[in-house]
Amino acid sequence: MIFVPVSFMSSISGRFLYQFGLTAAASVMVSLLVSFTLTPMMSARFLRTEDAHAGGGEGHGGHGADAGARSRTGFYAWLDRGYAWTLALSMRFRFVIVVLSIAVIASSVPLYRLVKQEYVPSDVDEGEFEMIVIAPEGMSLAAMDEAMQAMAREVKATPGVRYVLAQSGGNFLNRVNQGYAYVRMTPYDDRVWSLSRLLRSTLRGEPMAAFRGNISQRDVIQQVRQRLRKFRDIRVTVRNIPGFNIGGGSFDIDFVIRGPDLVALADYGERLRRSTPELGGIVDADTTLRLDRPEWRVEIDRERAADLRVETEQIATALRLGVGGDDEVSRFHDPVVNEDYDVTVRLTADYRGRADVISRLYVARSAVTTATGTGAQPQIGLAPGGGLVRLDNLVKLVPSVTPSRIDRSERQREVRLRASIVPGFGQADRIQALREEVAKMNLPAGYTTAVSGRARELEKTFTEFLWVFLLSVIFMYMILASQFESVIHPLTILLSLPLSVPFALFSLWYTGNTLNLYSALGILVLFGVVKKNAILQIDHMNNLRAEGMERLAAIMQGNRDRLRPILMTTLALVAGMLPLAVGTGPGAEERRAIAVVVIGGQMLSLLLTLLVTPVAYSIFEDMAAVLQWGRPSLVGGHMTGRLRKRIQRLERLWGNGRKPITPA
Repeated sequence: MIFVPVSFMSSISGRFLYQFGLTAAASVMVSLLVSFTLTPMMSARFLRTEDAHAGGGEGHGGHGADAGARSRTGFYAWLDRGYAWTLALSMRFRFVIVVLSIAVIASSVPLYRLVKQEYVPSDVDEGEFEMIVIAPEGMSLAAMDEAMQAMAREVKATPGVRYVLAQSGGNFLNRVNQGYAYVRMTPYDDRVWSLSRLLRSTLRGEPMAAFRGNISQRDVIQQVRQRLRKFRDIRVTVRNIPGFNIGGGSFDIDFVIRGPDLVALADYGERLRRSTPELGGIVDADTTLRLDRPEWRVEIDRERAADLRVETEQIATALRLGVGGDDEVSRFHDPVVNEDYDVTVRLTADYRGRADVISRLYVARSAVTTATGTGAQPQIGLAPGGGLVRLDNLVKLVPSVTPSRIDRSERQREVRLRASIVPGFGQADRIQALREEVAKMNLPAGYTTAVSGRARELEKTFTEFLWVFLLSVIFMYMILASQFESVIHPLTILLSLPLSVPFALFSLWYTGNTLNLYSALGILVLFGVVKKNAILQIDHMNNLRAEGMERLAAIMQGNRDRLRPILMTTLALVAGMLPLAVGTGPGAEERRAIAVVVIGGQMLSLLLTLLVTPVAYSIFEDMAAVLQWGRPSLVGGHMTGRLRKRIQRLERLWGNGRKPITPA
């Protein structure tokens, strides 16, 4: 039941993990069926009678204890003695274990702040990356193509790069001054140390060659950024190719500022971009709103135009013909290929940007005509007798700049800061640093901030995972309460879950991994594994007590009996996850987070849960006895002093002529 809530996540991450939740739940159900059918059959087939006498009777009466003692030999005997001594000490000083458990659970807060957070791992070596190039506005396609070819040559000269595919202009959404480049690196095993590379080098008689010339994708990207700094007027974003796009999700940071004034928005965005080097951890920062597109603003003298009988439409037509061109003036027929082509008329490229040339264009005047004999009012129309007027008599050309595009969301204009994150920094803390920087700007009323893309999905995913964890705990409690027919024992079992979280976070921090979509999924898998150990302990202790054994003896004997299977399952789990944790190859960093969480959380929390579970078992039993107005179970024949005095005080109180309350 712990994996079923994953399929109910409504975000993009939920759709991404939907199959995992259903597959994991179905696999667990199949394994349950196998444990009820195939496992007993195979045990009856292969287990021998002497095997059962040697170790199969552990914990069943005195003979079982003797058989269990005989099975504890060698290294395991030393381990068993150490655990028995530590467990006895823990049962004697239960308060110390309680304080230690509370301290471990409380450490989740600082560890959570210490671990870097991001939506998906960004520092992944997949053997390919991309470059997004933005040149100054007004650059021609030929100049842009030349710049892209120059940058492609620089990138191709970087060690580890196999080939570069560059293009200028792009699709219909991109402008002429934009470019894109796809960079493919040499095969992973040829540039990064791995066992396969070591084997090939050894077969060639050069084993040390596997340790020379190692270069990762991170190193190549850093060198590419250094090489492209010589192109000062061109902004280049170098980043890993995203595994899946989520609407702006291809950027590590997509920070949004919304407001009514374009000029103010552009200023805020530029100030925020310039502050990114001081914040640290942010590279390739760029904004979507830039007032850098040159234009000529036409200011019409409307009174003079009216006196000269020149309409605004005629001025616009003259400017469109001279600058933009008109392809409806004529058609050219090529008899060779039997095709017709539109003939476009406009000024040459040398004159289209000159105000002195544009202002000398002529515009037609409107002639006044009168309907003779009808008494109608004079009409103004274009007639040969109207004449022509130069534009400089009617308009004034003022140089200006304007944004090449205006983005809007939620009915507001916006500017977006898009950037990449340097390895070693987290996405969440860099977003928080940007928010603090914007707070220093003291934005006026009407201006708001938001995050989009990966950062927004990060917040939504972590929020949904909290609900998934909560639902999983509720489902587990319901199942355990029905199976144990108790409301106390499930609490003891579920206590192991919060104890495993700090160790999982510590494992992420120690290994340099981040808390992301995959590691959060690993914590969910860890929950499903950790609780099984507590179930083994409590179930065996209950069985021993049902056979008449005292509580302390049942706790000691039951946990010693279950030490071996717990260690076996833990080591088997670690062995299964170890190849995932140490594996190499393209994209191995994404898969490694799950293994690190499960291995670190299980191994480290095991040392504490082996002591906390029996201590919590005894404490919850004492609490249940007090709540039921009954005498608590004895721990080694002696009750704790404070609890014994409280019970004696209650007995004296009801013994002074008052009728005691009998529980229903």
